[in-house]
Amino acid sequence: MVTFMAQVFRLPVIIERDEDGVFIVECPVLQGCHSYGDTLEEALENIREAIQLCIEERVAHGEPPLSADWREVEVLVQIASHPSR
Repeated sequence: MVTFMAQVFRLPVIIERDEDGVFIVECPVLQGCHSYGDTLEEALENIREAIQLCIEERVAHGEPPLSADWREVEVLVQIASHPSR
């Protein structure tokens, strides 16, 4: 008998727009896990599916779910303001 366990992952994604306006999305903690969409909503839906498939594939091959460890860091950046002309 096979049992399944659900696990929720909160992962970072990087979102960029190409010159044609297509949203390109990647998950940096899963090597090679990327997708795209014509709208942001479509791209996010597609990357969720891609992440799920990437994790399932890694686990099926006996690998840890994530290919990299990650942390959030807080950074204070001082940006000079320029007076209006």
